[in-house]
Amino acid sequence: MKVLVLNSGSSSQKSSLYEIGETVADDPPAFLWEGKIEWHGDIAEAEVKNSRGTVQRSSVQVLSRAEAVEHLLSTLWQDKTRAVASAAEIDVVGHRVVHGGPNYDAPVLVTPEVKAEIAKAAHFAPLHNRAELDGMELVEKLLGPVPQVAVFDTAFHRKMPQAATVYPGPYRWFESGIHRYGFHGVSHQYCAARAAQLLRRDLDSLKVVTCHLGNGCSLAAIHESHSIDTTMGFTPLEGLMMGTRSGSIDPGILTYLIRQGHLRPQEMDDVLNQESGLLGISGISGDMREILASMKQGHARAKLAFDIYVHRLRAAIGAMVAGLGGMDALVFTAGVGENSAEVRDAVCQKLDFLGLKLNATANVQRAPDADIAASDSAVRVLTIRAQEEWAIARECWHLMRRSLRWTPRIPA
Repeated sequence: MKVLVLNSGSSSQKSSLYEIGETVADDPPAFLWEGKIEWHGDIAEAEVKNSRGTVQRSSVQVLSRAEAVEHLLSTLWQDKTRAVASAAEIDVVGHRVVHGGPNYDAPVLVTPEVKAEIAKAAHFAPLHNRAELDGMELVEKLLGPVPQVAVFDTAFHRKMPQAATVYPGPYRWFESGIHRYGFHGVSHQYCAARAAQLLRRDLDSLKVVTCHLGNGCSLAAIHESHSIDTTMGFTPLEGLMMGTRSGSIDPGILTYLIRQGHLRPQEMDDVLNQESGLLGISGISGDMREILASMKQGHARAKLAFDIYVHRLRAAIGAMVAGLGGMDALVFTAGVGENSAEVRDAVCQKLDFLGLKLNATANVQRAPDADIAASDSAVRVLTIRAQEEWAIARECWHLMRRSLRWTPRIPA
């Protein structure tokens, strides 16, 4: 079964093609094809590679996000990076859908009704759900009536206790569906399972804090294989400071700005989601790589942005640990989590009261799926490569087998 995965983020588009046989491996397999786009304003920087080692990079100005994604997917069966003879070889397409709303707690086949529900939930995740719907429509255009599967980021957090999900406003909020949903669930669930595998432990026996640190950032506290708390809430705006998102702030700031006539609702949404976070404080970029480079050049606001980011991340980890009643493993994943030794070091420096000690050499080596804690650390510290696409591909395989009695192809 050839499974194409589209992972539409707020500032990037990742796509992968896998071939899965009669069984699903625990370890992530090699992809047949992989493509990634990062947006910088109206410039799309794309990188495409296939299993033969062919790599193609480009940087172009595009009229729309859909145009860039269409070009990316066309390289699956065209150009030097082609991995299939035609689009007809693709058996199923999986989509990461950030917000499943109140109705979805498991992957589902995409239908008009499912798309309508995803569209409703776009009010809660404006940077994501609309992009994911666009991806579904693009697949229909390019691949025709291929089965599509929606895998929801909110699903993993559906079993959180009410103490962690209900906001302390009027109870009628909760009754009307306003509560903490949590996000990045595909990543948190995969990383927790992968941590248990690397540590050769049963996940049910572990207390794990997973740190998904990309342009969007969130933590999850995982106990007995379930998320019991997380930092994002009703929308992906709550919680940690992020690339361009503010994370949690005093709501009184917003009511003050409204009373003063400084912000209208759409302006407020734009400020909090697109003009805050690392970008808002530094005035330079929402990309941690550029923040670190500017710090080295003595840029004071870049240093302030980094310090706020670390301070809030460290405080949130402490909150997760308190909810768990301890911690066996701390996991760093996604772009910043995997690649920034500076962030990991700064965060862990003040967690030594937990008996956590980093191995300084291992921390800077940036090895994927590695334990970077010192040998005598009471808490294991892991860097785990984000594998959302593979996790989604597995869900597609399982769903197709259950719903359609699928008999997968035997690879030649």
